[in-house]
Amino acid sequence: MSQGAQPTIVLTQNDDGWWTARDETRGLTTQAETRDEALGNLDAVIDAVEKDEGHPPTDDELREAGIDPEVNRRSGSGELPEILE
Repeated sequence: MSQGAQPTIVLTQNDDGWWTARDETRGLTTQAETRDEALGNLDAVIDAVEKDEGHPPTDDELREAGIDPEVNRRSGSGELPEILE
């Protein structure tokens, strides 16, 4: 992300009650049972990406952020789920 660019964060409560936090600027998305957890998970993923100079986080880093790496790979197409469109 270019220096000075402000991220656009979208926080959505899903029909199942879970929360989705998406950083539109970086194209990163996390989910959790509470909005605070979803935002915290997003912060952790952003930190992991920025710490590694923009490289995708490892499976271990994703798990630490509460993200299932296998689900992340399947949803990594860049397309938003219908509920988020």
